[in-house]
Amino acid sequence: MMNIEKIIDGNAHAKVLLQKVKERLDAFKNQTNGIIPTLVTIRVGDNEASKVYVNLKTKKAREIGILTVTHELPESTSQKILENLIVECNADPTIHGIMLQLPLPSHIDIYSTIDTINPIKDVDGFTVENIGLQYSNRARFVPCTAQGIMLLLKAIFNNNIRGKKAVVLGRSIIVGKPTALSLLQENCSVTILHSHSQKIWQETKHADILVSAVGIPHLIKKELIKPDACVIDVGITRTDGKIVGDVEFEEAIKVAKYITPVPGGVGPMTVACLLNNTLRAAYLQNNIVYEI
Repeated sequence: MMNIEKIIDGNAHAKVLLQKVKERLDAFKNQTNGIIPTLVTIRVGDNEASKVYVNLKTKKAREIGILTVTHELPESTSQKILENLIVECNADPTIHGIMLQLPLPSHIDIYSTIDTINPIKDVDGFTVENIGLQYSNRARFVPCTAQGIMLLLKAIFNNNIRGKKAVVLGRSIIVGKPTALSLLQENCSVTILHSHSQKIWQETKHADILVSAVGIPHLIKKELIKPDACVIDVGITRTDGKIVGDVEFEEAIKVAKYITPVPGGVGPMTVACLLNNTLRAAYLQNNIVYEI
């Protein structure tokens, strides 16, 4: 029988965070004579996973009172047209957050496009300015998945993860690097593994916290996990009509103390943290202190 007490319910944690965001949003509207935080999402192409994520984000935003606008552009959209749209959104004072949905078509320069976003509206935290601020311990917007992971860990460990050995598989600017940095800033001992790492078990077997974000189905077997470790599975892959993670869940749960499922683990927290960042952006743009 599966021990459900080991399963980290991302939906439940996201619900708690979204309630806090809603309360702060209501306070914000009272302080600003009814300004409603607005998030613009720009999606280029017809990636099905992107459509699902954008629709979910829009649904959750409406539930708590954040306005959303989605620009859907064809796959053939040029760099110039895309960047011009971002510049227009930067200049619009009624828009508080801009999210550029990834992935982008191969002919678009992702870094140039991201850096077109006004950093104070960059609710994903991917502009070079916001990455630099996080690196220097002055984060304005922590990338949403990394932020969600940290909130889950703090809830599980009662805000005390200092001194724990953490291993992060993956080094993307979206998940791997910002997660590793966030763990380091919480005084964990952090190791990053990637596609060129050798004998990964030598590190994973000693990890109190294991975060996998590589998108390889069932890469993490129970033999790679330290008994009573906390396993955070960020991987999401559709295979044989099912969505699965990087971790072989049914076996891993036998050795892990805590584990996130896929779906229903990190994903809901990513959405909640995007909306948290959007409200934070609205507060910042109106010179009001935001704490949550």
